[in-house]
Order: sequence, then structure tokens, then C-alpha cells
Amino acid sequence: MERVPERDVSELPKAHLHLHFTGSMRAGTVLELADKYGVRLPEALTEALTSGEPPRLRATDERGWFRFQRLYDAARSCLRRPEDIQRLVREAAEEDLKDGSGWLEIQVDPTSYAPRLGGLIPALEVILDAVETTSRETGLGMRVLVAANRMKHPLDARTLARLAVRYADRGVVGFGLSNDERRGMARDFDRAFAIAREAGLLSAPHGGELTGPASVRDCLDDLHANRLGHGVRAAEDPRLLRKLAERGVTCEVCPASNVALGVYEKPEDVPLRTLFDAGVPMALGADDPLLFGSRLAAQYEIARQHHAFTDEELAELARQSVRGSAAPEDMRAKLLSGVDDWLAKVP
Repeated sequence: MERVPERDVSELPKAHLHLHFTGSMRAGTVLELADKYGVRLPEALTEALTSGEPPRLRATDERGWFRFQRLYDAARSCLRRPEDIQRLVREAAEEDLKDGSGWLEIQVDPTSYAPRLGGLIPALEVILDAVETTSRETGLGMRVLVAANRMKHPLDARTLARLAVRYADRGVVGFGLSNDERRGMARDFDRAFAIAREAGLLSAPHGGELTGPASVRDCLDDLHANRLGHGVRAAEDPRLLRKLAERGVTCEVCPASNVALGVYEKPEDVPLRTLFDAGVPMALGADDPLLFGSRLAAQYEIARQHHAFTDEELAELARQSVRGSAAPEDMRAKLLSGVDDWLAKVP
């Protein structure tokens, strides 16, 4: 049977809604900054960054998640000055543009950067200034999603929610909740999310990654999620899939990350087809390309190669990412028109 020609997914216009700040860095940048500041990186991280092979990570148990966090924290410790932040944002934008992204919402907990950047408010302002400058200079639409840490006290989350609201007119579009979802109940953070939601920010907590459908339901019922970081475990509950589809809640699905962290054994095990066929909106994301070894376009290749998504279906995934974003209407229209143009090309 003759193979049907395929269009280049890196030319497919799309929105990137699940990219963590430190995890967006290039391997060479981490190594360079570590050398500059005399940071001793864990051997496993150095090997991964120099070899191009992602570190072996299985975060499905507490020990594995701790190891993942240790590598992540080591990389983050290399970010020490405003110019490092500016470089990270610029390079993240360049990588996204190469992969066809026209809109990027980068996720960050400014608390993690505050000690070296003069405090919580200065840290967020440095990040927002870098995003604004980079967006203007590269043409990539960029905004920020402020994320609280599930491992910390809910009062810390409220502080971050108020900060996010304060900077809503400077580029903050949403509020999230990240880290190990096995720790801390979603309802513990309901007040923080209410603060953000009442000010018009998107609610985008992580859920349904390391734990099952109950985590997704909690994010919907307690945090009134507009989007879900991951959400793939909803595939285990048909009624929950219907609920997500009916509410139009976008799942930010990160296939390479799911496999790298041991949520699923193989790329074909990630339930992309199950969610898609159930009518659940999806936005494919790279999560932490620094540690997982692949960026945005590669996630679409996984859908194509391991789940037999046609070009028409990949185009629909791109449209869903745009519709699930906080992009203004003119940007949405531009990207959606670009998706149609991509499909109209003869491969």
C-alpha cells in the first residue's frame, strides 16, 4: 500500500499551553550557566545534558518523584541573574517558533526564583519583563501562568494568587497548581483559585497525571478548572470523559513526559485517541523538554506515529490548543486561519 505523504508538523500553527519555566531550558544553556556560577550538577543530569539522552526517571513512586525534583532544582539553581531569565525566555521562544507555535503560555512559580532575584515581586517582574520584550522582538505571542506548589501551605498559594491578579494587566493570564498531586488535596487550594478566578484568570491546575480520575474530578469540582495540566487519567472513567467534553475543559496532554515519568510504559499507551474520540479538547505540550528530551512538534509526531492521527486530526488538535488558550481573538483568528492553510497545502 502506497504511503500517504505527510505535512511537516513543525509548520502547523499551534498554541503551547504546558511548558514549565526551568524545564524549557536548552541543555547547553544549563551546562554553560553551571560552569559560569560554579554549580555542581548531579551526575545523572550532566550525563543527560551532554549525551542528549533524557535521564531515566520513574516518578510513579515517591522516591522517583523526589529524584525528578532534585534534577529539576539543580537546573533551576543555575538561574541567578535577570540576564539568565531573559536568556531562558528568549531561547524558549526561539524553540517554540521553530516548532510552529504562535502562542506560548509559560508556567512559573516565582517563589522559586525570588531568593536570587530580590524577592517575590521583583522575580515576577523580571520574568514578565523578559516575556514582554521577547514577545515584541520575536513575534511570538507569550503570556505567563503563575503556578502554586502543591507541596507548600495553601496560604502560600493565596499569596501567589493575589500576586497573579495584581499583574493580570502585565501578562499573567492564569493560575495553576503543580508538583506531586499525591500530596495535598485540591480543596485545600480552593480559596487561592477563587481569588484568581474572580479576577478573570484561567484556572489550570495539574491533575490526573500521577493519580487517577478522582484527581481530575477534584480539580473540576473544587478548583473549577478551565484547563487541566495533563488530565490523561480521566481516560479510565467514561463518565468523567463525558463531563470534560461537555464542559469543554482542555487537557494539556504531554505524551513524552507521561512516558518519561512512567505514567505509561510506551508512547502508544498514552490515551490520546481515547480522549480525542470522546470529544475532550486537548492541547499537546512538552512539559519539561530539558529533562524529557523533546519539544512541542515532537508531541504531534507521537500522535501521528503511535496513534495514527491523520493530518486532518493533527490540525484539529492544533485548533483545540488555540481555542483552549488565553490568546486574544485576533491572534486566535490568525492561528486558526494558519491551520487551514497548512491543511490546504499539498504534502
